[in-house]
Amino acid sequence: MKKTLALLFCLIGWFALIGQYYLTIENRTTSILEANFRFFTYFTILTNIIVSVYFTVLAFKKNPNQKSGILTAITVYITVVGFIYQIILRGTWHPTGFQRLIDELLHSVMPVLAIIFWYLFENKANLKYSQVPKWTIFPILYLIIILIRGSLSGFYPYPFVDVTNLGFTKVLTNSLWISVFFIGLSMLYIKIGKLIAKS
Repeated sequence: MKKTLALLFCLIGWFALIGQYYLTIENRTTSILEANFRFFTYFTILTNIIVSVYFTVLAFKKNPNQKSGILTAITVYITVVGFIYQIILRGTWHPTGFQRLIDELLHSVMPVLAIIFWYLFENKANLKYSQVPKWTIFPILYLIIILIRGSLSGFYPYPFVDVTNLGFTKVLTNSLWISVFFIGLSMLYIKIGKLIAKS
């Protein structure tokens, strides 16, 4: 069942990513090179790539067992994607047609699938709060990179990190709150995991 679900979920993930890449290139208003740079500066895209690669590895690995914590970290990342989109970004645009399908797959479906997979297969008893700092490395590096690139190109992938419009102080404040949410969510997953393991 684990390998079957991993295969199904990875196919959905790659379909959504390839579809979004096609739409990005097809509807670009910049050069192809810049469109590619922008595509890979979205946390949604990078996180969905991580999730899809994870499911792909499990689907084709002979013994699909992973060290406890890896799946939880990935699930936290994609949960953050889902929450921020639903709470902050959903009202900022209204995609239609194929774009809407891809949008829902990336921001709504994949987070739910990852949570289901986490619930079913994560080794929850071995989760540790000491793992949380390691999980924050990816989002911190991401923030630093997009701020540096944004200062050079003028393009920021999300409105809450747009230094041009908000100023550096406001962006740092927004980033701090998102970091607090990220850490709190990580600890919540660990707590819930331990409770489930004991039940």
